[in-house]
Amino acid sequence: MNRETAYVLWFDELKREDVALVGGKSSSLGELTSSTSVPVPYGFATTAHGYREFMSKTGLESRIKETLDSLDDVENSALLRDVCAKIRAMICAEEMPADLAEAIRVSYEELGKKVGEKDPFVAVRSSATAEDLPDASFAGQQDTYLNVRGADTIIEKVKECYASTFTDRATYYRVKQGFDHMTVALSAAVQMMVFSKAAGVMFTVDLVTGDDNNILIEGSWGLGEYVVQGTVTPDNFHVNKHDMVITDRMINDKHIRLVRKADGDCIEEVVPADEARAQVLSDAQVLELADYAKQIEKHYGCYMDMEWGVDERDGKLWILQARPETVWSRKEKSDTSAETPSLGDTGNREIVVKGLPASPGNAAGKAHVIIDPSDIDDFKEGEILVTAMTAPDWVPAMKKAKAIVTDAGGMTCHASIVSRELGIPCIVGTKSRSQEATTSIKDGQMITVDATNGIVYDGVIEDVVKKAEQPAAAAVATEYIPVTGTKVYMNLGDPDLAEKYGVLPCDGIGLMREEFIWTTFIHEHPLYLIETGRSDVAVNTLAEGMRKVCQALAPRQVVVRLSDFKSSEYRDLKGGDKYEPHESSALLGWRGASRYYDPKYLPAFKLELEAIKKVRNEYGFKNLQVMIPFCRTVQEAELVTNLMAQEGLVRSADFKIWLMAEIPSNIILADQFNKYVDGYSIGSNDLTMLVLGCDRDNETVQHIYDERNLAVRRAIRHLIEVAHKDGKTVSICGQAPSVYPELCDFLVKSGIDSISVNPDAVKSTKKMVAQLEQRMMLDAVTGRGRQESEDLTW
Repeated sequence: MNRETAYVLWFDELKREDVALVGGKSSSLGELTSSTSVPVPYGFATTAHGYREFMSKTGLESRIKETLDSLDDVENSALLRDVCAKIRAMICAEEMPADLAEAIRVSYEELGKKVGEKDPFVAVRSSATAEDLPDASFAGQQDTYLNVRGADTIIEKVKECYASTFTDRATYYRVKQGFDHMTVALSAAVQMMVFSKAAGVMFTVDLVTGDDNNILIEGSWGLGEYVVQGTVTPDNFHVNKHDMVITDRMINDKHIRLVRKADGDCIEEVVPADEARAQVLSDAQVLELADYAKQIEKHYGCYMDMEWGVDERDGKLWILQARPETVWSRKEKSDTSAETPSLGDTGNREIVVKGLPASPGNAAGKAHVIIDPSDIDDFKEGEILVTAMTAPDWVPAMKKAKAIVTDAGGMTCHASIVSRELGIPCIVGTKSRSQEATTSIKDGQMITVDATNGIVYDGVIEDVVKKAEQPAAAAVATEYIPVTGTKVYMNLGDPDLAEKYGVLPCDGIGLMREEFIWTTFIHEHPLYLIETGRSDVAVNTLAEGMRKVCQALAPRQVVVRLSDFKSSEYRDLKGGDKYEPHESSALLGWRGASRYYDPKYLPAFKLELEAIKKVRNEYGFKNLQVMIPFCRTVQEAELVTNLMAQEGLVRSADFKIWLMAEIPSNIILADQFNKYVDGYSIGSNDLTMLVLGCDRDNETVQHIYDERNLAVRRAIRHLIEVAHKDGKTVSICGQAPSVYPELCDFLVKSGIDSISVNPDAVKSTKKMVAQLEQRMMLDAVTGRGRQESEDLTW
C-alpha cells in the first residue's frame, strides 16, 4: 500500500510524524494506538490525499480561491461570516468522489467486524494538517460529530469535516498566523464511540503558572463537550507527578450534562442535585488517569493535553485524544511576579464577583456584557468582555479584549485556553464561586480585573493598573544582579519575545534558533520558494526575525544557529516532499553542515547567508554572529566556512563563527576544528546521546541519559582545555547548568567562558555563577580547591 496515496489509514498504521498525511489529531491517535499501552478507542482516519482529491475532482479548489478573494478584511466579522458560509455550503453541496466514498464505506464495515458490532456508533473528529502543532493551535478550529452511525451518514459527516476547514474561526486564525488556506488539508478520524458517564480533559502542566510538577484533571458528568465548551464548571483535581498524591481538589455544582440516548441522539438533561455536587471521579480513577498522563508525557517527551472518558457500560477509563500542549510547550517561562504583581491589601475596595483565575494578569476598563452571540460585532477594542462563555467563533472579538470574565468554565474551557494563548487576563466560573458576572457586572461599568487572584473590583484601581503596566525593565532594575566573569547568555526562539526578554541581565543571545522563523513565519521549504521564484520571502523574513533580536539586544552579541532541521522536519514544510529523502534515522542523517555544501541544498543555504548579510550590512547590526550545527568532520568545517567567505561572510574581529559541539568528533579533533572557528557552544542534548549511545526519547534506555555522566564531563573538560590553547571560547546552551547546580559548579571550575540558558533561568544562573566564582577566589587565596578542580570522579 502506498501511504501517500491511500484514502484511509488505520490508527495502528500511524505515527505522530504522520501529520502531513492525516493531521495532528489523527496522527496522535495513531501514535497512542501503535506505540503506547494506554487504552484508546480504535478507528481509522481519512487522509489529506483524500481531501485534496475531493477538492480537485469537484473543482472546488478554484471556486474557493475565487470566493476567498472577496475577503479583504478578516476583522470585518460580517464579511468573514458571509464568505465562510458560502464556502461551507459549496463543499457540502458536492458529492463525494466514488472511490473515496467507497474507501470510507469499506473501512467502516471493517471497523464493525473488528469490534463485533454491525453499524457501530462512532465519533468523527476533524484533524487539520496545520492543527495541533506548537505554533498553530487555537481551541476548536474544526468540528467533531458524536454518535454517528451508518456508512452513508459517516460519509456526509466527513464532508462536513471538510467544510469545517472554512469556519469563521479557522479562516480568521489562518490569516493571522500566515497559513495559506489552500495548503491546509483535513483528515477525519473515525473512532469508536465511548458512551461517557463522565468525561473531561487533563494536562501535564499547570496552565496558569507553567508549573510542571502537577497533573491537572477536569471532569463533569456526561459527554466531555460541555467541559470543553465551558457550559459547566467541572471538578478540578491536581495530582503531584512525583509521589502520585492528589494535592488539591475542587468539587463544583455540575447541574447539567450532555448524554447519549439509545438511538444515538445527544440531549441535555438536568443532573439530580445530590449527584451534581458529587465528585465526578473516584480517587482511584483520578490516580489511574494521572498515571496514563505520565506515560503519555514520557512517551512524547513534552507537556501534553488529553481528553478522557469513563464508559457508562463497564466503567472503563479511555484516553480519547492526546496532543502536545500548545502554550507552555512553546514559550519560555518567565518570572510572573514581575509581569503580574499582586494587588496586595485590597482595603475597602468593592468586590463585584470572584472566579477561577484562568489566565493571569491585571487590567481595568469598561465592561461590555454580551448575552447574545449576535452582539459580538459591537465589541470594541480595549473593552473587557463579560459573557456566559465564549465559543470558537468569538476569537476575533476576544483578540480586541483587555480582559475576559465568564460565568461558567474551568481551566480548560475555550475562554481559558484562548486567553492564555493571547496573553489576556481571564477569570472563568464566577457562577460557581459567587454571583454570575453577567448579572453582577453592568454593561458599561468601569471595573478592575485581577485575574491573578480571580477577583473583579468595582471601578478603576489606579495603583493596580500602574503596577500591571510597569515594564519588565523596572522589575529587573530593582533587583541586584551581580557581575560575573563567566558570561551568562540567553536562548531564544521567537523573535517577537526579544524586546520583552532583552531587559534581562544577560550578556547576549547564545543560541537563536533559526528553525523557529521557518516554522512560525515562512512555513515553506526553501527549495520550493526558489523553484516558485520567491527566494526573497525567505531572505526578508529571516532577516526581519534576526533584526528584531539584534536590535533588542544591541550592542550585546546575538549568535544565530544556522538551520538544523532533520529531513522529516523539512518535509513538513510546504513543498518539502519533493526535496527530502525518507531516512530511517533522521537524527543521524542529512542535517546541519552536511546540507550546506551539498549541491542539492546549496542554493537554500545561500538564502540564509543572504539574510545574515542583510542584517549586518544593510541594517547595520554587527552584533550578529553565526553558529554551524552538526558538523561531523574537519573537512566539513573547512568547506562551510569557505562557502561563507565566498558569499562575503569572512571571519574577522567583528564577525565570529561558532561551532555547535555536539558530536564526539568535535571534541576529539578540537585541535583541528580550532583552525576554522572562533568558539564552540556545547549542545549537551546531542552530545550526551552520542557519547553514551543513548536515545533520550527511548524510554527503555532513558534512565542512562544524563548530562552529568563522567564520560560527558570529561569530554567537556577536554574541549575547554584544547579550545583555550588556541584562544577559542567555549559556551554551553541548554538547561542542564540551571537544573543541576553541581554541573554548573563543574563548568565554572573547568573554565567555561559562558553559559546560555532559557530566559526564566537567566537571573538565577547569574547569581549561582557569581557565588561559585566568589568561592573559587577564596579557595585560590587559601590554597584549597586545586585538587578538586582536577578531579573528574564526583
